[in-house]
Amino acid sequence: MAGSQERVAEPPRDCPLCPRLVEFRSENQRAHPDWWNGPAPSFGRADARLLIVGLAPGLRGANRTGRPFTGDWAGDLLYPTLARYGFSKGRFDPDADDDLQLIDAMITNAVRCVPPQNKPTGSECDACRPFLTARIEHLPKLEVMIALGGVAHQNTLKSLGYRQSAFKFAHGAAHELKGPHRMLTLIDSYHCSRYNTNTGRLTEAMFHDVFAQAKAALA
Repeated sequence: MAGSQERVAEPPRDCPLCPRLVEFRSENQRAHPDWWNGPAPSFGRADARLLIVGLAPGLRGANRTGRPFTGDWAGDLLYPTLARYGFSKGRFDPDADDDLQLIDAMITNAVRCVPPQNKPTGSECDACRPFLTARIEHLPKLEVMIALGGVAHQNTLKSLGYRQSAFKFAHGAAHELKGPHRMLTLIDSYHCSRYNTNTGRLTEAMFHDVFAQAKAALA
């Protein structure tokens, strides 16, 4: 039964749902045959109480390594933060050549395949959303979610049946939502992208505050 659940929550390696993303994936497969070049699977524990939802795989990040937020700048901020707040153990390597394990946590993306310019379309978000819905449903102990950016926030709301206008995105904002197993707390954060950190929109301290808030909510 568990295997069946995973197939629902995780798209197949050759997922055909989004023609533009399939074409882009094929281009990358030809250019970089040694890369992952497929939907990035969720990473973490099936008994997680914390789910982190990102936007989509980075071209040289998860699209290359096959693990969310691994291989790009965003992961260089996210993974040390997870370790700082006790959500991981082991060594992190940006090429995924490590023994890293998450503790009480899982990481996924709203869109599982890398989009051109890191910008998925609305129809691509819609096509991929059933995987996010299933991912949430198959975490029976889930209590807290962190949405990294507005797109992740909107898609998480929609995956739970809410209109995106029901809860406004704001860094550090916490929203109480009805989940499949219990009430869930959704905490918003600006995405930990190089652009956001370079411009000062997101500082390390601001990012840490979000995870401290999540840790406190799980206490």
